[in-house]
Amino acid sequence: MMNKLSLFGLFLAVLGAIFLVIPRFSTQQTHDVAQIGGLTVQAQESTSYTIPTMVSGVALVLGLGLFGVGLYRRR
Repeated sequence: MMNKLSLFGLFLAVLGAIFLVIPRFSTQQTHDVAQIGGLTVQAQESTSYTIPTMVSGVALVLGLGLFGVGLYRRR
């Protein structure tokens, strides 16, 4: 069983690695623009986010470090 520090470090390392491979992602949100009786007009808004490479790299290194410390403390 992993302790919480190792588990958090592993999560952070995986998240950092994913954002190094895929640094940009977007979300879509639907808004009601107008409503007239039973008719509803909707607009879809797309927002893009970019994770800087430096942040992803730091998350990866920090996650691996926390994972290693957690494993070392378990012994």
